[in-house]
Amino acid sequence: QVQLVESGGGLVQAGGSLRLSCAASGSIFSLNTMGWYRQAPGKQRELVATISRGGSAVYADSVKGRFTISRDNAKNTVYLQMNSLNAADTAVYYCNAELNLRGTWGQGTQVTVSS
Repeated sequence: QVQLVESGGGLVQAGGSLRLSCAASGSIFSLNTMGWYRQAPGKQRELVATISRGGSAVYADSVKGRFTISRDNAKNTVYLQMNSLNAADTAVYYCNAELNLRGTWGQGTQVTVSS
């Protein structure tokens, strides 16, 4: 069984930083685009950033210049470095990947930014 497991969420003060990680595990024969989405209370899930296997990244306008997505293909892992966090970044962050040709979601990790 393949799965995505996130880690790195938590509570941080406004202006602070956090780094999220998401590792794919199991019997993997294909791992293409990976990304991060987030869902704040009462809001729809939204794209944060995605990265192709070759390293091409796409960011939501709201996080450009503050967040950086990266990946380590040897470790089947994607990262999200989040700097200059503010209260609007508070949400559950979900990892997503095209894993074995199927869209797969992680369980989510909570990020809370206190002002």
